[in-house]
Amino acid sequence: MLIRTPADLGAVIRDRRKRLKLDQSTLAKRIGVSRQWVIDIEHGHPRAELALVLRALDALGIPLDADDQQMTSRGSARSAIDINAIVAKAKKSRT
Repeated sequence: MLIRTPADLGAVIRDRRKRLKLDQSTLAKRIGVSRQWVIDIEHGHPRAELALVLRALDALGIPLDADDQQMTSRGSARSAIDINAIVAKAKKSRT
């Protein structure tokens, strides 16, 4: 999965939060931020503090992997998140 923009990252965070049936306030409490911060990151705020973004990813169980190989060490294909589908869905819900 490639996340290319802050909006892409926000869409992934929002999608995972909703799949986990968490509201923004609950996620904010888990991260230690305000609900407004969660709203901003979900809308692709480009200047979010990296440490807080990493805490959000951890709280949602979203791994951050800098390995560019397509296979795991055991040789099996990684399960990928379809970022394009998530972004398309987020754009549809806004209109």
